[in-house]
Amino acid sequence: MDNSVKHLLQRLIRRIPASMLKSTLDKWGRLTAENRKSLDFTQSKWTIAQELVSICEESELTVKHITELEMIYITENPNQGMWHTFQLVDPEDDAHSVELMQFKEQFKSHLSELKRNVSVKIKKHTDEAVWIRVAWGDGLSRPNHLKATYVVHYLQTPYVFVNALSSKHKPLLLQALTLSTKHQQIKAANLSGQKLTALRDLLMRQYQQVFPTKYPSPLPESDQSISKLRIEKVQAEASANRHRMAGETFGDGTLPALQSAVFQLETKFKDPTNEAMTQRDEPFICSVKFSSSNLLESLRHCAASGIASTPVTPLLSSIPLKGRNYFVITDNVPTA
Repeated sequence: MDNSVKHLLQRLIRRIPASMLKSTLDKWGRLTAENRKSLDFTQSKWTIAQELVSICEESELTVKHITELEMIYITENPNQGMWHTFQLVDPEDDAHSVELMQFKEQFKSHLSELKRNVSVKIKKHTDEAVWIRVAWGDGLSRPNHLKATYVVHYLQTPYVFVNALSSKHKPLLLQALTLSTKHQQIKAANLSGQKLTALRDLLMRQYQQVFPTKYPSPLPESDQSISKLRIEKVQAEASANRHRMAGETFGDGTLPALQSAVFQLETKFKDPTNEAMTQRDEPFICSVKFSSSNLLESLRHCAASGIASTPVTPLLSSIPLKGRNYFVITDNVPTA
């Protein structure tokens, strides 16, 4: 085991929370029962990492086995780093018939043709997601496993989620994905965030949605409703109407924990008294970012409580409707 593999293992052990270390190593399955018993998980991470390096050297484990351990940890804890979403478009006639083995062979083949010295590991997760780990090499150098790219794709869907992809390797990865899934193009979906599960649920509509009705639902009557004053009844009806419209816009129940949304305004200067500024070719650019631990939940609460007006503005309702959190607004026409 060379120094680069030792460094990879040591860094990985430091990343895994102490409370999860034992269970993660058990799932790995590369340590014998005697090896596992010899580890004292009450010790410091540094000490445990050193002991694991010794055990792995004795067992003649390689970088292949260490990357297996990393994939187990990342697939079980995907909500870290920044995930960017892409959408496959223009599928070929047989795109729906692509199976896992075919996809694995095609992806590895296409990427190897585009880039030398690349290491690819593909694993299917329990939720049917195909996880891909790519370590990139440059020139004659070996793949750098310390800066691996992670890709998540659900077969027979157009969505791809990518983490830690450099601009240098982006065209290569996207081309390999396009060819191996039998599509003509792939484009940015303008949706990103740290929580992979939230991005997936938003795009694939894996949350409870409420569909608009033509007429407002009547407010259910209670025993005391007859004695209420008219003003109280009007307020109750208004509150019920706000809750209904908030639910129709953002959904009901637990919402995907999207953490941010960005709206970028690009507009020309308009003032007939100032020709110099009006004739500028470059637009004025202003960005507004909404942030929250659960942005959709916060927006739904604002609409339901009356903090924000209803019906909800199309700019905000476009987040769940279009499955995006980055919008560019030009000349009063919102586009993604």
